[in-house]
Amino acid sequence: MNSLEQAEVIRVVFLIPALIFGNCRDLKAFERRLTEYIHCLQPATGRWRMLLIVVSVCTATGAWNWLIDPETQKVSFFTSLWNHPFFTISCITLIGLFFAGIHKRVVAPSIIAARCRTVLAEYNMSCDDTGKLILKPRPHVQ
Repeated sequence: MNSLEQAEVIRVVFLIPALIFGNCRDLKAFERRLTEYIHCLQPATGRWRMLLIVVSVCTATGAWNWLIDPETQKVSFFTSLWNHPFFTISCITLIGLFFAGIHKRVVAPSIIAARCRTVLAEYNMSCDDTGKLILKPRPHVQ
């Protein structure tokens, strides 16, 4: 690139309005904050998912043992639950976790990303599940 081309590039760069650069900085800051927020949710989400998996497996195992027990058919419902405390406790724990909102906590990053996509759609933008912005081409109105 000769000095004349370099001067032209410098001139074009300085002719771009500061507003465009301000918007780019704002978009970068928004993207950085969104990715940081979603990234910070990941460890807690992973722990909630592991807890849900463990309690679900315990409940399924307890339910299997409860169903294959021949005593279950012979006694009343509450007596059969009393005879299988592992299933009873794990089932109550699972129900308690759902009342506490675990179903929202295991998908929190997806909820945040979906809500951001809804808002960003008005500005011809979107974002992926990690929070990275996706700029869409402007629609051509004729």
